[in-house]
Amino acid sequence: MTNRTFVLACLTPLFIFSLLFLALPLGRLFLASGEGDAGWAVYLDIVRKPRYLNTLVLTVLVSAATTIAALAVSTTAGMFLVRNQFRGRGTVLSVLTLPLAFPGVVIGFLIILLGGRQGLVNQLTPGHVVFAYSAIGLFLGYLYFSIPRVLLTVMAAAEKLDPSLEEAARTMGASPYRVVMDVIIPGLMPSLIASGAIAFATAMGAFGTAFTLATNIDVIPMVIYTEFTLSANIAMAAALSIALGIVTWILLLIARSLSGSTVAGGG
Repeated sequence: MTNRTFVLACLTPLFIFSLLFLALPLGRLFLASGEGDAGWAVYLDIVRKPRYLNTLVLTVLVSAATTIAALAVSTTAGMFLVRNQFRGRGTVLSVLTLPLAFPGVVIGFLIILLGGRQGLVNQLTPGHVVFAYSAIGLFLGYLYFSIPRVLLTVMAAAEKLDPSLEEAARTMGASPYRVVMDVIIPGLMPSLIASGAIAFATAMGAFGTAFTLATNIDVIPMVIYTEFTLSANIAMAAALSIALGIVTWILLLIARSLSGSTVAGGG
């Protein structure tokens, strides 16, 4: 068997998979978006009709807030766990990564038990605070499952940082703040960008948590679901799916570009 034949034999299953499970469904989804009464103007309806535009903006804002919070919490916790060895460290790490074992519906139920109408916060506060069914509850649910994904990536990158660079910076009189900003953060930047992009993309498309919590608000996954199942508006559901995919894909493309340029600059 020649090298050319071997390469073709290896690439054929990949080509078939890409065609049947990626290209054809995406192509059919795109065609379905133009089969409604509005035709291809359905994409203009997304930005012209307040319901769809506001939902898209809210989804992006909640996902962005989740990403920023997850990066802040995970970077702080990850650096601490990597740089410190103490009794119970494994337990702390297990607790922080526990959400990986839960599906989105379970996470939404946990938020309801915390901030729902019969939740802990409602029972303990004088004003009977309920936040589980608002953007705050959705944000907390997204943050709950985003932290472990970012944490593991940051810890893997933090273990590869060269301590001698921090020692050199301290020797030259750099303050702890300057060491963090000039040495640690640039060293972690490729991992922060990559994990942040994944956290954003996951929050944008999360359905189980939104299905459990988004009773008073709309996010794109829920609108797609209701347009398809309740309104039988397949064209709009397909158009929203395409729009969601494009927004997420653009972000991942930007993150890939920034991560690559950061690595090149650091090298």
